[in-house]
Amino acid sequence: MAHGREREDTSVHPAGSPNLSVRWVQGFPKQHVNFVNDNTFCYPSGNYVIFIDIETKKKTVLQCINGIVGVVATNIPYEVVAFSDRKLRPLIHIYNFPALTRRTKLKGNVLLDYTLLTFSYCGTYLASYSSLPEFELTLWNWESNVILCKKSQPGVDVSQMSFNPMNWRQLCLSSSSTVTVWTIERCNQEHYFKPKTVKLPLEDGSFLDETDVVFPQSLSKDPIYGPVMPLSAIAGLVTEEAETFRPKDDVYPLLHPTVHCWTPTSDLYVGCEEGHLLMINGDTLKTTMLNKIEEESQLERRNLISPITLAYQKEGVFASGIDGFVYSFIIKDLSYKIEDFLEIERPVEHLMFSPNYRMLLIQTDKGSVYIYTFGEETALQKVLDACDGKFLAIDFVSPGTQHFMTLTHSGEVCLWWIEDCTFVNKIYLNTPATVLACCPSSLCAAVGTVGGSVQYINVQDPESLHVLHKAFLSESPVQHLVYDQRGIFLLVVTSEGKVFIINANPSSSFEIIGFTEVGKEILQISTVSLLESDVVEVLVLSPLPETGRSRLEMFTLPIILPQDPMVSETFTDERGRLRDELIHKYLYEVEHTLSSAVLDFQSHRICGFCNHVPYICSYPIPREEHTGVVILKPHQKVQSRQYGSGMLYLSSHGLWLATIAKCGILCIRDIYTLETFARCRSHSHQGRGIQSIRISANGESILVNGRDDGTLIYLKWRRFGGNLAAEIFDYSQRLLSSMIRTMNEENDYLSTASEGPLDLGLEPEPEHTVHQRMRSSSIDSSQEELVSTDVAKEIPWIQQKSQEAIRKEVYRFSRKRKEIKRGIRALAKTVMKMMEENETVDNIAKLDQREFGLDLEELERLNDESEEEVAKLRRDAEMHNLAKSYLTELIKNECWDSMVVKGRALKLRKEIVEVHSAINLVKNHAEEEDEEEDDEDKRAKNANLPNYLLGSLSTDFGVDTSLLTSQLELHSKEEKINQIILLKDMIYKVKTAFNSEFDAAYKHKVFEIARVKERNVRIQEIILDLELEEKVWRPEFEDCEVPERTLVVENEEITVRKHVNPWQKAKAELITAREMQRRLQSQSMDTRHRALNDMMGGVLEMKKEDILRMVIPQPPFMAKPDAMWTEEERKQFKEYEKKVKELNEERDKYRKSLEAELKKLQNSIQETTQNFDDNLKKLFERRVKAEMVVNQEELKINNLVFSLLLDEELSSRELFLNNYLAKQHHEKNNSSEAIRKSREDLDVYKEQYDNLLAEDKVLDRSFKKEFSEIPSHQVEILYKLFKRRPRIHKLKAHTETTSIVPFGERPGSAKLNKDNFAQLMKAMDELDNINNMPEGLDPLVWEHFCTTRRIKVENEQKVKQKAAGLVEMVAFLRKRVEEDEKVQQEIEKVFHELILLQEDKVKFQLNLTIQLLLKQGQIELENFQLTLDYPDAILINKNIIEDLNSVIRTQGQKKVASMMETKDVHKGIFQIEWEHKKMEMEMEDLNQKAWDIQMLFFSRDRQKFLTEPNYESLISLQIGIMEQTIAVIDKTHKKNVENCKKLLKKLGKCSNQKDVANYGLSCNLREELVAVSERKDICNAMGSKLTCEKIVKERYENMMQQQKLTNISKQQAEEISILQAEVERLRMKTFPALVKM
Repeated sequence: MAHGREREDTSVHPAGSPNLSVRWVQGFPKQHVNFVNDNTFCYPSGNYVIFIDIETKKKTVLQCINGIVGVVATNIPYEVVAFSDRKLRPLIHIYNFPALTRRTKLKGNVLLDYTLLTFSYCGTYLASYSSLPEFELTLWNWESNVILCKKSQPGVDVSQMSFNPMNWRQLCLSSSSTVTVWTIERCNQEHYFKPKTVKLPLEDGSFLDETDVVFPQSLSKDPIYGPVMPLSAIAGLVTEEAETFRPKDDVYPLLHPTVHCWTPTSDLYVGCEEGHLLMINGDTLKTTMLNKIEEESQLERRNLISPITLAYQKEGVFASGIDGFVYSFIIKDLSYKIEDFLEIERPVEHLMFSPNYRMLLIQTDKGSVYIYTFGEETALQKVLDACDGKFLAIDFVSPGTQHFMTLTHSGEVCLWWIEDCTFVNKIYLNTPATVLACCPSSLCAAVGTVGGSVQYINVQDPESLHVLHKAFLSESPVQHLVYDQRGIFLLVVTSEGKVFIINANPSSSFEIIGFTEVGKEILQISTVSLLESDVVEVLVLSPLPETGRSRLEMFTLPIILPQDPMVSETFTDERGRLRDELIHKYLYEVEHTLSSAVLDFQSHRICGFCNHVPYICSYPIPREEHTGVVILKPHQKVQSRQYGSGMLYLSSHGLWLATIAKCGILCIRDIYTLETFARCRSHSHQGRGIQSIRISANGESILVNGRDDGTLIYLKWRRFGGNLAAEIFDYSQRLLSSMIRTMNEENDYLSTASEGPLDLGLEPEPEHTVHQRMRSSSIDSSQEELVSTDVAKEIPWIQQKSQEAIRKEVYRFSRKRKEIKRGIRALAKTVMKMMEENETVDNIAKLDQREFGLDLEELERLNDESEEEVAKLRRDAEMHNLAKSYLTELIKNECWDSMVVKGRALKLRKEIVEVHSAINLVKNHAEEEDEEEDDEDKRAKNANLPNYLLGSLSTDFGVDTSLLTSQLELHSKEEKINQIILLKDMIYKVKTAFNSEFDAAYKHKVFEIARVKERNVRIQEIILDLELEEKVWRPEFEDCEVPERTLVVENEEITVRKHVNPWQKAKAELITAREMQRRLQSQSMDTRHRALNDMMGGVLEMKKEDILRMVIPQPPFMAKPDAMWTEEERKQFKEYEKKVKELNEERDKYRKSLEAELKKLQNSIQETTQNFDDNLKKLFERRVKAEMVVNQEELKINNLVFSLLLDEELSSRELFLNNYLAKQHHEKNNSSEAIRKSREDLDVYKEQYDNLLAEDKVLDRSFKKEFSEIPSHQVEILYKLFKRRPRIHKLKAHTETTSIVPFGERPGSAKLNKDNFAQLMKAMDELDNINNMPEGLDPLVWEHFCTTRRIKVENEQKVKQKAAGLVEMVAFLRKRVEEDEKVQQEIEKVFHELILLQEDKVKFQLNLTIQLLLKQGQIELENFQLTLDYPDAILINKNIIEDLNSVIRTQGQKKVASMMETKDVHKGIFQIEWEHKKMEMEMEDLNQKAWDIQMLFFSRDRQKFLTEPNYESLISLQIGIMEQTIAVIDKTHKKNVENCKKLLKKLGKCSNQKDVANYGLSCNLREELVAVSERKDICNAMGSKLTCEKIVKERYENMMQQQKLTNISKQQAEEISILQAEVERLRMKTFPALVKM
């Protein structure tokens, strides 16, 4: 396979040293595939661009050293390929094909990545689109490496970009929401982008009639509420958002484009997600929806919902969807018909025609590529068969010289040839897989799955791969599969931290020897199996994240384990676990984290790759045996020069250490020195580097697999020889010779096993026999239930071993268990008898059932569990109640406590209202009218404005309206806001006044209810005394009157039984018992009270109420007949009758008095209730009036708010129009500048064109003069030859190709022009041949003639090119002029809109909305009944009534018109007065400005500016003089600086000298001070103190006088300066003022 590189690797190896090179690359396309020529296509994969020849299937690879390849594009005419890298500030690389030499490298300002690249079909143009943050579209001239133009559109993602094949000046960009056509305009060498967005239809296929958002024409005019503004002004938008603003309800979902393609007529076909096909005109961008023609024969089971890709053909387009079919859309006019064209097994993602349109490339979503060749029998051909996902694992098939295998996550295992990566065979495991390993000692491979099983594949016959065996180890996913170097053991690592040791020989049916437990999340496992050793050493690396360390576990496996079953049973326990003491398991820890670790072949040290630091360390292993954990210290540390976590791999002979990391660099190191001797950059960090590496046994082949880029690379050695190659080759030969016998035996077994049935069992037969036998045994125990599992369910090996161990234990202790069971049964019978006896005894002697529980601990546990459950339920209930209480408190605070005035109501007593309401209304009607008139008079006196102008009845509530502004004067915004605030305050006062009245009425009702309750007590007593059956009316407050009662839960409302704790229940019973005992004691001791109750009913005096219950007892003799009475008895009888009569009279008298009292109390209650109801009715009327006032004020507030909103809308609209006008002015300036620049360029270009044309004419005219020395007939012949031009035969394409290719011959490009010119020059060479020279002509003259004619032809070609450029520039200028005119029209439109808006604003400010109060009708008919009898009615003609109504209507209209005219006249008067005031103020301003101008100080400079004709030249002269002066001053300044520096040096020297002198003087000063002190002592002794004081005093007075004179002189100097300033001012005042007459 050929390959190319962008540049060599940065690491330079010494001459002759071995290095690695890429032999082939295997990857599958993740992006769209592109044709390079008629037979080759390419696609990116990882760091490479892969080219595939369709005929020969040969692959060519181009490597990008900068990292992973981004997007790829091809240019078929120039045969170049362009791709971008994905580094920071990416580049675009352009290479020639098939040479794979770099043509150029484009560098732009993109920061992160390019998302799209596309070449123009003609010309050297390349368009690129970048991702965030720029989202920049760039047009390149890739041949000259120049950016022609670029434009950014932030936040816009583009999914497809393509040039128009017929016009390189058109570029289409489409995304899921928009389709934009970009036009490239050119003026000489300047290029410009002009985008236009296509208007897409709605989702249902209809088109939306869009209105102008900036200048809407359909807005209605409202004469009452003012002008109607656009929605953008209502939303308050003033920036560019207002130009495209639409409300949420007005936004309709549009179609979602998925793909587009161009047509030869420069139209666009666009496929949509909704299944529609659109046609867009390339010039007008008008969108047309094509109609789909339904046919009866069409299959209903398939329906193309949304085309994913489109490819244009002559009759229509090819389209594909997600159903795996390629459809042909046959388009005629504005309709299309769908036909099935081709069926593919997978969803089609991309369709593309070859350049000659003979082949159709079909790319599936998986990455497979099919080629459909038109006109052939076997039309469909699979060129590239992609695997199902990226490669998870790779490995060489032993001995590693012919085949290798790959594994994907879906379980697809593929077999490939090593030499050229040709596909051999594949097998699907139909289960998610994780890891793959090939056995060194046999032709089989092991695959680990997510389900925890290992499947063994027979690869002896490459043409028939099949699963040989399957072992279900555990339910955890398999993480690692490792064979030792000699292929004796297979180590299987699961995610739960178990390492299974399996016999690697197929002849042993891959017997599972056992397992050992290590740490979880195992990172790597490595083995050392040397030829001369009888053990296999294993090293396992696992992390310790809680301590920040790594753990290394090392153990050994004797090679006799798989050979002798007795030894394997000794090494494992009953559950299959290997004994740690027999496998010599040791634990080590490293103080830092490692990402990989391997054990060297001498087993003396461990090599580790540090995780957080870029180092590779070696750790020596202690020789002595130990227990516990040993901390390893690094002995050797080498920088890896690789970043990111890496992995280590050892070669087959253990002398090479391969390191890989996330950087994508592979390093081969020496195991002893850890120094790199070979290095290769096969992948990049953008694809997360290398996932795995495999080195063949002889070391010649290296396979490298990428982590995320899905690329597999085969590396070969260059300059590989010497000791480096000899060591590994000799070791591999010795290893193969030692394993040749085992390999032959195992391969023979594989050949025989492939002929027989597959053995997919998990365990040998004896285990199943034991299993069946144990299931048939009747052992009723809990462990037996664990054993009896379902046979249909597959059980992992580790569970089978556990169950088998349990069965053995059950079988071993079965006799003892039976004895224990018999004892338990006997004990149970004894307990049952005791419980039966317990039921027969008394309650005092009866025991609780819990006391019969033998297992006290279990009972205690059950009690604890129940108590915990009860406590949990109680806690849940408490938390639930707490949450409800919190929610209640929140609702109460928000809805009740936060209210300043709580809402409540007052109700009437219905009986009273129904009886007396109508009478009261009739009675008080006239009184109410009088009261209303009096109130109006009072309001008129108190208020400044009448009520009909005030607009409300707020004065009825005593509200002060003096602060309110008249409704006729509310013009400004501030006045309206102040008015709103005052009106809200009035509403608050009205509500407050009514609330105070309501509170008084509420208190009155409370008082009255209390009085009624007091009277009801007496009424109830009277009713009881009179034994009446009347009911007492008891007034109560309802819930609406006492709303806070709703928030309190009464006991009667609780329907659930309250939970009482045991201590609360005991406390209540104790209190009840004590209360009962206290009551009994008090009753037994109070004998006096009991005697009074027994004899006199508990009272000492007879009550008046007892008369009705008093009964006079009959004498006992009344039982006898009257004849038997004695005189005494008769007297007693008369006394008895007298007493009875007196008692009856007393009773009647007392009953009458009670009845009178009862009536009086009832009348009093009735009167009180009636008075309260009357007051409540008045309060209700007051409330209605208060609501009326509040509504009136709120109506005024709403009108004011509406006027403010309208004012804000008008301001927003005006500000937007001003901003829009400024934007248009800016565009106008830009367009004017563009026109000016283009005209200048056009003039320059036209001048060059005229010069060329003149030169051409001069050459034509001067021809005969140049050849005047030869005869005239020869001159005529030469002139004819001079005018003659060679005929260029255009290469006609084949008729078949012309009929197939829909685009035909495309417009000429720069390359075509160069080719035509070269062909013309070649034809001119033929004309310049000496054979075409006329006879008799001098050869020197012929050479001069040929040179002249060639100059003439070249000049003509230049004139043609200039003429084409001139036409292009004229068209460009014409477009700019048209754009300028459009901008000018837009500006005029904005000016017109601003004028109309200002007029509307003035009208709105003058026309105010005023609220008036109108008197309502006074006549109301009660009990109106329809009259059906018309005895005195007159029948009048209908026309008379209609005529009268029309006259009334006409007169009314005239009156309204006259009123409107009067209003307009008054308005005009006000406006004229306002304008008059305005003009007066302007006149005052102008007069003031004139006075200021007269008083303006007019300097000489200003006079000179007005009088000097050449003022600018004078200023320039002065500037020159000043510059010279400044130069002189600078020169002088420099000299002064130098002099000052010199002076400073001198002064420094002097200062040094002075310092020395000062030091001497200081020494002298000390001596003088000593002398002075001595003299002072002498003077003090001599008494000369008075003389010194006099001298000091005189000196002080002289100094004070001198200072005083100095201050006086300063004051006088200040006064002189003030006087001089005054003199100067007076002098300037006399200057004449220059006033313009």
